[in-house]
Amino acid sequence: MSGWYEDALLFTVALKATALLSGAWLVTSGLRRGSAAARHLVWTLAFAGLLMLPVLSGWLPTLPVPVAYKLPPGAVFRAAASSVELRPSRGQAGTGAVRGAPAMGHVDWGAYLSGVWAAGAMVLWSQMLVSWARLRRIRRRAPAFALADMAKVHPFPEILRTPSGTMPITFGVRRPVIFLPADAAEWSADRRRMVVMHELAHVRRGDVITHLMARAAVSLYWWNPLAWFGWRRFLKERECAADDLVLATGARASDYAGHLLEIARSLRSWPTATSTAVAMARGSQLEGRILRILGSRVNRNAPRRAVVALAACLATALLIPFAAVEAQQPTASLAADVDATIRAAVSEKNHEMLESTAKAAEVSRQYDTARRLLDSSLAIRAEVSGQESPEYGIGLVKLGDLERSRNNFPEAEAFYTKAVAVLGNRPEAAQALVNLGTNAWRQKDPALAMDYFQRAQAADSAHAGPALMWMALMRERERSIEQADSLFKNALALEATGSPEAALTMELYASFLSRESRDTEAQSLREQASKVRISLGAQAVVIRRGASASALRVANGVTPPTLAYKVEPEYAEEARLAKYQGTVVVSVVVAADGTAQDMRVVRGLGLGLDVQALKAIGEWRFMPGTKDGQPVPVVATIEVNFRLL
Repeated sequence: MSGWYEDALLFTVALKATALLSGAWLVTSGLRRGSAAARHLVWTLAFAGLLMLPVLSGWLPTLPVPVAYKLPPGAVFRAAASSVELRPSRGQAGTGAVRGAPAMGHVDWGAYLSGVWAAGAMVLWSQMLVSWARLRRIRRRAPAFALADMAKVHPFPEILRTPSGTMPITFGVRRPVIFLPADAAEWSADRRRMVVMHELAHVRRGDVITHLMARAAVSLYWWNPLAWFGWRRFLKERECAADDLVLATGARASDYAGHLLEIARSLRSWPTATSTAVAMARGSQLEGRILRILGSRVNRNAPRRAVVALAACLATALLIPFAAVEAQQPTASLAADVDATIRAAVSEKNHEMLESTAKAAEVSRQYDTARRLLDSSLAIRAEVSGQESPEYGIGLVKLGDLERSRNNFPEAEAFYTKAVAVLGNRPEAAQALVNLGTNAWRQKDPALAMDYFQRAQAADSAHAGPALMWMALMRERERSIEQADSLFKNALALEATGSPEAALTMELYASFLSRESRDTEAQSLREQASKVRISLGAQAVVIRRGASASALRVANGVTPPTLAYKVEPEYAEEARLAKYQGTVVVSVVVAADGTAQDMRVVRGLGLGLDVQALKAIGEWRFMPGTKDGQPVPVVATIEVNFRLL
């Protein structure tokens, strides 16, 4: 998982958990006249569902629930990406050494909140483990409580003695035990019997297991007030259900209420046992429990096992589609069967088919799919041209580009290095050498970076513009201003007029001139670059997903789409390295299902920023535009601003 899906998964789980807890509260409110055991069953199933939600939401394909996001009216949307610049370290200006800021883009709040969520859950789960370990140690050391009258009550489970003044509790899953305080030896036989019967009710109901499960769920959703509200209701209904079982044995309600009140008044709770053991009395619940015990019209009937099993099956049947609501992860309209696409390309020896599909997968952040396609493309290149051919080397470069796009720089470097070994000094090696150079500069090795750029220039001297541009940027960073100026001019002289490379060099050269207070020259270059970018927009690669044929424009009763969910784009590492910024303008078709379909770069930027814009926009979700009240595909424009901080 990646991209929008990865960012939205925790949000959808959180939203569904809140809905699930709200539903449990509504159901238990409707069961006011039902038994405590029935209400406890509802809360138990709700907490079990909470634990299953992340698993099911991760396994089942999902779509996000739209979130309100206010925008100005119309069909023009905006996004922004920001990043820090790479700056020379102290004492190294002019030496060629560059120290970079950490690779980063805008603050990833999704990752930050996920970390906080996980940290809170780990703390609470750790408390449970510590509590369990302490109670196991107490269990091993506690002596048996030899009470002759208790043998008549029940021979199982074992009853152990704890220090005076401690609350009776039940602990353990496979072999549960009851802890009674030493004071119990002085209690009346009637009180001892009722206390033990209450704890035996917990054993009979399996309350320790459900207690652990519910506490684990609350610990996972610790940030949600509804989880803690449900936890308190869960505890209350459980104790009331145990009370009902005691009264069902024939115990007098008034006597039992008196014993319960005295125990709560005279005995202290176990702070270490709260999360992993079942205590008999809690002060916060006492008043309501006593009133209920003394009530004459209270429903004390526990659900039968068949009813419990049926409720569990029904809850599971409801949970699965609930976890899979809007049951399809957004993806580009790739081939329905990637294996079939690969088989077709292999049979036709057509690596271009796989590479174009891989580019669409990359834009949709389906990196593993793109890698499979490019691996198969490389195999076709090897079969057709051989592993020492330029075609094979170009295939390796494409794999390196993919890994660089997913910020897997070590593997990208390995592919580029292998490509250079295959291509040698051929012109086709220039791109791989430039990419190795930018990676070396990113790793704060300017000497190695300059060597790669010079090798790229020698490999393809007629098309050495990109290598010279990067060399100019390095010289500027070293404050070798005259050399940088000369290199920029040489790069422009080699690049074809009206090409994307020329536009990029002009934009970077204009920024250099502005920093040197040569504003008139800078403005002239920016105007030239702008004209080139506009002309290139008509030739831009389109990510097609099939909605453009019927797309409408906002007019004549067609309402514009509105944004429901937005992902800010990431800053491309090369652009950050070059201190490159600007605006990407993208035309999209917002389909009737609210997804961004056909995307065309109307005005682009270089150094991977166009691709980053398309990646982000592909994950946006909209409330679709309408005509005559019906959703229709509508054309919209998106401006993505990339700025350095």
